[in-house]
Amino acid sequence: MDRLSKDWLTQGLIDFEYKKYLLLAYLKTVKDSFDRVELYPFMSDLVFHYRNLLAVKENKALIRESFPKELSLEEFKKLELSYRQMIEDDAIMSELESIIEFSIPQIKDSLKEGSVIYEYVESQCAISPVGVTPLYANEGYLFVSQPPEKETNIYKYQVSIFEDSQEQLRSLNTQFVEMIERRPFYTYENLKLDLIKRYKDMPNPAAFLVTSKMKFPFTETLMPVAKRLFVKHISQTA
Repeated sequence: MDRLSKDWLTQGLIDFEYKKYLLLAYLKTVKDSFDRVELYPFMSDLVFHYRNLLAVKENKALIRESFPKELSLEEFKKLELSYRQMIEDDAIMSELESIIEFSIPQIKDSLKEGSVIYEYVESQCAISPVGVTPLYANEGYLFVSQPPEKETNIYKYQVSIFEDSQEQLRSLNTQFVEMIERRPFYTYENLKLDLIKRYKDMPNPAAFLVTSKMKFPFTETLMPVAKRLFVKHISQTA
């Protein structure tokens, strides 16, 4: 099983053995992915399903703020309606509670495994500014590189700031620009200057470099970790 649907708890037969089979098949796929050091999309999926289970267990209803932003309002209302209808049926609710009690520690264990991998990958990464960083650093260029490749992936980035009830939060949007091959005596400062000449929409951009000491799957692991590391760096230096 590649992915576990967002409404897997209420979709289809509400039966403990059936849902147990679905979950364990999904977690086997997750483990296979983690064994290849491929974190995403399964890490974000696991977080979603874990929060979902806790919200149903603790509140018997869904809490909108508990869910990732990619869950649309329409999807949320559909899930909430399904759970409210099920709460009114004691037999179904009893079966659902058994499924939840089994599922939470299973998903938590997978999350722990993924977190260990994530922390290791992050420990192998370093971030540094390229050239002089302007006062406004919420948009610019992000360079991502890892050995033994000679290529550097270049992205335009934009950081958006929004506030919840307690703190300022940041989201990162990236747009792939190109991949360039590094060559002798061509520094990242040179690369930044070339980008300024070619792309006039950002005459004084910030630029940051994320490098990895080890080679990891780029799309599934390194880039997601690099983005989170970058947002953390921006938050600490703002």
